Amino acid sequence: MSIANEPRTRLPATAWAVLGLLSFGRELSGYDLKKWADSSLRFFYWSPAISQIYGELRRLEGLGYAETRTASQDELRNKRLYRITPAGRDALIDWLADAPYEPPMLKHGLLLRVWLGHLADPDRLREAIDEHIAHTESMLGELRSAREIAETSPEWAYPALVERWGERYYTSEQILATGLRDDLDAMESGD
Repeated sequence: MSIANEPRTRLPATAWAVLGLLSFGRELSGYDLKKWADSSLRFFYWSPAISQIYGELRRLEGLGYAETRTASQDELRNKRLYRITPAGRDALIDWLADAPYEPPMLKHGLLLRVWLGHLADPDRLREAIDEHIAHTESMLGELRSAREIAETSPEWAYPALVERWGERYYTSEQILATGLRDDLDAMESGD
């Protein structure tokens, strides 16, 4: 099947994410898209690799959902800037309205380690839990900063909602991890 005949809803999630990044009306390079994915998508979905982004940009361009132009970057180099097309915007709107809901898939590396705790050093498990708690605190700080920026402009109202959701998610993740550490301590002490 050629890319031009590929059904809209058969595109991979990465394609929809890249098209979604372009839907805010800016021309962006692949590098810009990667930076933006790292500062937004990763809080609730994932951040695709730069190679995935460029692959999806080629696919989207082939479908007529994105277009590109070359802009001078400096005296020696040019860069390609991408933008969504009206057909891309329509496809994204259709996907948002019609794509089946996919429940989130929980893939929690820390919990896999604890599940295999009968083979692990309990002190190392505690350290891993504490590292996870520290990571959630770091994510919370980044989310709060991102939300403060997003809330300054009406065009970022929906991303700000997602960032608030992310704050609640990572707060609950901290609570759950702290409870897991307490449960581990109670189990080790025989309670």
